Amino acid sequence: MARLSGVIAAAATPLSSDLGIDHERLAQHCRWLLGPGGCDGVNLLGTTGEATSFSVEQRLGAMKAVATAGLPLDRFMVGTGASALADSVRLTIAAKELGFAGALLLPPFYYKGIDDESLSDFVEAVIARAGEGAHLYLYHIPQNTGVPFPIHVVERLCERNRGAIVGLKDSFGDLAYAAELARRVPTIDVFPSSEGVLATAERHGFAGCISASVNVNGFLAQQAWRHRGDDIGRKAGEEAMAIRQALSKFPLVAAVKWTLARIHGDEAWGAMHPPLRRLGPAESLELAAALKTSALADRVAALRG
Repeated sequence: MARLSGVIAAAATPLSSDLGIDHERLAQHCRWLLGPGGCDGVNLLGTTGEATSFSVEQRLGAMKAVATAGLPLDRFMVGTGASALADSVRLTIAAKELGFAGALLLPPFYYKGIDDESLSDFVEAVIARAGEGAHLYLYHIPQNTGVPFPIHVVERLCERNRGAIVGLKDSFGDLAYAAELARRVPTIDVFPSSEGVLATAERHGFAGCISASVNVNGFLAQQAWRHRGDDIGRKAGEEAMAIRQALSKFPLVAAVKWTLARIHGDEAWGAMHPPLRRLGPAESLELAAALKTSALADRVAALRG
């Protein structure tokens, strides 16, 4: 199995006029991310991709569209998490059968306060039903789910299900958690959610990052990854983080999609699926002013493709 590493974009999802997924734009964006966008891989249908706002059928349709677009699926993981076990299993099986490198699995996120054994039971039920060849990345984002993946639970799951769990994405932003997990479970790939970790990835045992903001600053994040430890990488990392910080002053997914609309020269990219909203006029002006002084400003025309 191909192991994902480096700069991975938590890809945004373009919408059609009826609030469905625009398959053509999505495939084009994924191709761009893996080319001029500077990314090593793509996390399809995650939080930035508004995945939980879409039905299972809509998600399956997007997965099939990407899988048949001639893209290198060994460079993709796809979000398969859902509240219902049967939905998670169906999506995870589809990810395996379509040829994606892995499935990014949320914990069961409706019922809060579930105990460790119940969390393990849910993950193991997905593994058992998805069958041999399904490769899971656990998705630790407790600020959204209310259900964390404690390190000792991840340890136990990996011991019980050797080869089935290949990584974890930490979107909580706790560097100490991610570093301790990488130390205690070295058999899996740990991905924090900020490109700010790239400079110290080797020291902490990280496989790279999976980030929303590398939808737009991936060319800089890639320099930071390839040149970690030297001045080129340091400068690129600082410039990438300046863009991330500008985006983070606003609702992040909306800010990413607003910026993609400028990069791709396509206002359709600004559309958001309810309950999320697009940036308002004042927010748009403020973000435009912040990005005007960033390293992105001189690259927008060159990055179109």
